[in-house]
Amino acid sequence: MNAIQQELPLPRWGGARRGAGRKRESGRKNVPHRPRRKFRRGALHVTVRIRKEVWNLRTHRCFRALERAFARGCERFGFRLVHFSVQGNHMHYIVEAPDAVALGRAMKGLEVRMARALNKVMDRRGPVFADRYHAHLLESPREAVHAIRYVVENWAIHAARERRPPPRGVDPYCSDWPREGDPPLVVRPEWWMLCVGVRKVQSRLAVTLAG
Repeated sequence: MNAIQQELPLPRWGGARRGAGRKRESGRKNVPHRPRRKFRRGALHVTVRIRKEVWNLRTHRCFRALERAFARGCERFGFRLVHFSVQGNHMHYIVEAPDAVALGRAMKGLEVRMARALNKVMDRRGPVFADRYHAHLLESPREAVHAIRYVVENWAIHAARERRPPPRGVDPYCSDWPREGDPPLVVRPEWWMLCVGVRKVQSRLAVTLAG
């Protein structure tokens, strides 16, 4: 009897298909790698996220490492860190920057400092941040007021979303917490949007609420 040679199916590797490719670190969409929006003397809301294997940023050791990075990187290349909030796996900033180039240089330096400090605490090597930072240009003082409130009250916002009891007082892991005797972690704004425009909106809102 002659043996019958059967045709073996060839593996189909590569090519575009659903579900292929490297999986994301989380279920969130990556920040698109498109050119950064150009601006001059802008106020921005910046968000950065860390990788899932990095420790909770709101632990004492991790936050102390971040404090040192904030103190050294809060004002560089015309960039000014005005407000911040540290959550377990991400951070929010309100910043001033003269342009997109200065913002990129300052953010790179700040993230390098943070990554080195956190890796030293965790006794590890490798990347710390899950994706490139997301920057939203604030277009008006009213938008800036809402962004600042979102940043400094971020822990309370997350508690409400998760149906946890609302925290009391000021978040010790945000820029509003008083830190007497320590090097400053933020600097005062210098341009109209955050320096004058925000105060005008806050004054009008206070009068409206009082009436």
